[in-house]
Amino acid sequence: MSDTFDVPAATVARLGTLCLALPEAHEELAWVGTRWRIRSQTFAHVLPVVDGRPPSYARASRLTGPGIVLTFRVALEDCDLLERLGPPYFGIEWGRAMGGVVLGEDSDWSEIAEFVTDSYRLVAPRRLAARVERPPVPQ
Repeated sequence: MSDTFDVPAATVARLGTLCLALPEAHEELAWVGTRWRIRSQTFAHVLPVVDGRPPSYARASRLTGPGIVLTFRVALEDCDLLERLGPPYFGIEWGRAMGGVVLGEDSDWSEIAEFVTDSYRLVAPRRLAARVERPPVPQ
């Protein structure tokens, strides 16, 4: 990865505010970018895509230039829906249904909060998922 292009700290902080509001969620550096997890399960991952790398993310997101992608878990039918919607959304199947969005100035943070919250609900233990009724309000 290029040292000159990374996820802006403000984007990580904004996502962190959403993700860390969820019960027992924690943030950690990933192999590239930052991810948020509940126990050992990742429910959100933000990373840069530069010069076609990482290749699987570049292909899935259809990014031709540098960009920032957020991936999250989705139900299989939502993966297909995101893929049909097209950019900035994308669906991927890497052994489990995943969705993603290319983040930019026009990103809908209310929608991103819903994606993150739904992703958390899919992977969190039932007792924790039941504690989450609505996505946190983005700031």
